[in-house]
Amino acid sequence: MRIRSSPTINEVNVLFLALGLLLLVFGSMAQQRDLYTGVLITEYIFILLPNIIYLKLRGFSLREVLGLKSISIRQAVQIIFIMIFAYPMAVFLNYIVIVMVNSMSQAMPIGVPVPTNLKEYIIGLLVIAVTPGICEEVMFRGTMQSAYNRIGDKKAILATALLFGLFHFNLLNLLGPFFLGIVLGIIRSKTGSLYGSVLGHTVNNGIAITIGFVLTGLNENLRNITEQAPVMPEGMQMIVTLVVLGGWALFSFVVLYLLLKNLPESNREIEAEDDYEPHEEDLVDRPEEIEYDSERFLWAPVIIIAGLFIFLNYRYFFLL
Repeated sequence: MRIRSSPTINEVNVLFLALGLLLLVFGSMAQQRDLYTGVLITEYIFILLPNIIYLKLRGFSLREVLGLKSISIRQAVQIIFIMIFAYPMAVFLNYIVIVMVNSMSQAMPIGVPVPTNLKEYIIGLLVIAVTPGICEEVMFRGTMQSAYNRIGDKKAILATALLFGLFHFNLLNLLGPFFLGIVLGIIRSKTGSLYGSVLGHTVNNGIAITIGFVLTGLNENLRNITEQAPVMPEGMQMIVTLVVLGGWALFSFVVLYLLLKNLPESNREIEAEDDYEPHEEDLVDRPEEIEYDSERFLWAPVIIIAGLFIFLNYRYFFLL
């Protein structure tokens, strides 16, 4: 008798669709009223809470599915450096898409407000860095990656990274999150702990907030330097930016690879909670039944989200 200790791919795909629709309909409405309050509502009520409720109702062990185990100080320090060197690569990938889209459309989405003082900076860190770091990691590197692990660790990392990218519903912010999703998935896999990917996600978003805050403080000096510098054609500016970002990203990627390769691995075995009681349908008599043929996977929910992603971005960038 074997116990199915994690959700199936079909189950998490349906969950992915449901939460994606919640995000698009109610999350967008909440964020339009007030961005920071809307983000808190979206992350905690529309992402984190449904995942926890689903796992508890299905009788799964939160500790086992999510990987709630401690990481070492050495792992934590190395994860911070991993995300520092992953950030330039994510920026470069997003910039490539921006250049491509900008050549066909002038429509640009409004980004997250840049903090202009210490109070706004701290609030930004809590709302934009810590909150998604917790809530989105519970969903993607916790619930979803645990389910997708049944098709293999590497495939699970790639699949959840792709779904993570689609879940942003922003063409200009697709490749960056996809790449970061791979990095966070590797961290989750090697450490066996969700805390590692939560730390990594929080550090990445914190870097973005911090850079924006620092540049705001230097804005006046940068404006003076820009006004005195010779004016370059827009096309040349893009080429120079691509070269600079590309060189920075290449160097960072080499260091990132070495850091990920040498990230200390942990014992992935986690004892189940004492009150974990599996459902009857989670008990299988034959070990081979735990393996699922890919043809039996329900991909319709993922296809629907991908279709919505394409439709919304095409409508915004090319029809407006």
